[in-house]
Amino acid sequence: MPLPTRIAAQALLEHHVKDEYQRYHARMVATAMEGYARHYGEDPELWFLTGYLHDLDFEEHPEEHPGPSLQWFRDWGYPEDFIHAVEAHAYGYHGFKTLPQTRLAAALLACDEISGIFFAYQKVNPVPYHEMKLKSIKSRLKEKAFAAKIDRSTIYLGCEHLGVSVDEHVENLIRFFEGI
Repeated sequence: MPLPTRIAAQALLEHHVKDEYQRYHARMVATAMEGYARHYGEDPELWFLTGYLHDLDFEEHPEEHPGPSLQWFRDWGYPEDFIHAVEAHAYGYHGFKTLPQTRLAAALLACDEISGIFFAYQKVNPVPYHEMKLKSIKSRLKEKAFAAKIDRSTIYLGCEHLGVSVDEHVENLIRFFEGI
């Protein structure tokens, strides 16, 4: 089943997502996912695009997300692994109860919310991502008032299903985000 090229995916994102932060978030998650794909010897294109398009309907349909995009992805013939990952990343929201059954889905769950922690940390401590320290990110994860809307439980659940500790996950992301 076909996936769009990165150029076509960018056009999709630009059509559906107008908010600059949400576009940046898509890029961060895609970068993290591509890093994990290379780490595990998986398909970097599938993983990148899954991360890049996972919130495609969020801005237009926040109360139904990711329901509309799941239908779009099915209609467009995207791979089932891609669709499952996007559905599982919404575990606990809007009635979605699908746990990650694949490494791809677990990685998306682990990478989605924590990207917001990294972004918020950089806003208060303007250092490049690759210069961030594990201890600093972990302390912000524990600090509930910091980036308070970020659901830490999904990060931990994603790490558990991915089979990595939170420490390993943060260290991986520091390395994966080097190019951002």
